[in-house]
Amino acid sequence: MQTPAAWRNHITLLILMSIAMPLAFNTWSALLNNFAVEQAAFTGVEIGILQSLREVPGFLSFTVIFVLLVLKEQTFAVFSLALLGLGVALTGFFPSEYGLYFTTVLMSIGFHYFETIKQSLSLQWLSKEEAPQVLGRLIAVGSVTSLIIYGVLWVLLEVFDISFIWNFALAGGLCCLLAIFMWLNFPHFPSKTLQHKTLVLRRRYWLYYVLTFLSGARRQIFVVFAAFLMVEKFGYSASQVTLLFLINYAFNWLFAERIGALIHRIGERRALTLEYVGLIFVFVAYGLVDDATLAAALYVIDHMFFAMAIAISTYFQKIADPKDMASTAGVSFTISHIAAIVIPAALGLVWMWSHALVFFIGAGFAALSLLASQLIPFDPGPGQETALPGSAKAELGTTS
Repeated sequence: MQTPAAWRNHITLLILMSIAMPLAFNTWSALLNNFAVEQAAFTGVEIGILQSLREVPGFLSFTVIFVLLVLKEQTFAVFSLALLGLGVALTGFFPSEYGLYFTTVLMSIGFHYFETIKQSLSLQWLSKEEAPQVLGRLIAVGSVTSLIIYGVLWVLLEVFDISFIWNFALAGGLCCLLAIFMWLNFPHFPSKTLQHKTLVLRRRYWLYYVLTFLSGARRQIFVVFAAFLMVEKFGYSASQVTLLFLINYAFNWLFAERIGALIHRIGERRALTLEYVGLIFVFVAYGLVDDATLAAALYVIDHMFFAMAIAISTYFQKIADPKDMASTAGVSFTISHIAAIVIPAALGLVWMWSHALVFFIGAGFAALSLLASQLIPFDPGPGQETALPGSAKAELGTTS
């Protein structure tokens, strides 16, 4: 019997997944606003509706546990990547309001199921000691991929003047091919712990749920409206937005793994405190900015803080029952998307009245996150989930 090649291990698989996802999704993100404005005549109202529709599959991420009754997690992750690629590949062929809604939902189903399963697999396959740094390394890998993607996109748009159709098709097609490669070339890697196949909500995880909800709400404001600000208010072209993304991912490539190591060294509470204090200032500045260059600088700074969100996952890994990883990954994605369903459409209407107010609301969510992060213990673990006196010690093993 032939021994599997040394490279066919779970770390390599996670790395390939970290390459395939941004290949499709970041191409979609970089081109979407310009494609929506230039080809489909979107305003803030339509872009808000589109982004709300995009988050519906995220809200339904809890259904992943039912799919896992039929498919293994690893197989489902690869299938979801292929679905993501298909949705992106089709986007350029439907330059209309309802066409964009359809391809966005298709792409989003693949994206959100993949992200849910990848988080679960990562926390199952990685030890608590190695998780922060390896998760940081995976972000760095995704960032290098994104750097290459945005560099190629800039050349295709600026030098060769390739149309939106073929840029979307190329990126989505390559993602599909990578998914097929992973399906054919990697063995199934069993989980160290048999996962629960039912929905699990535990009272002792309440702080994790709160942090996840606030993170999802705050992130939507950045993802939807910070990028849209660049195009609508400051008139950035597709190639300029792509260049801005290049700068973002250059910083992630350089610092993401170091941020993971920093989280391991200083702990989740201090890391999240740094993130949320910085984000409060960034969101307030967004609301006041009138200079295109300063707005771009804020966009880069805002994006840099995203890597700190590793700390929410590693906090959960430290307090959780290992059997809860798969179920809670789906539940947490649903929780993070509760606000995401409402915020883009609701704030799309606010956007028509006041750009600044949208970002001041974002600062409010960051302030609430800062308050919640102060309840994380300096040394979290089972029975020590929060810094509140006597918190949840009687709740170990309780399922509701």
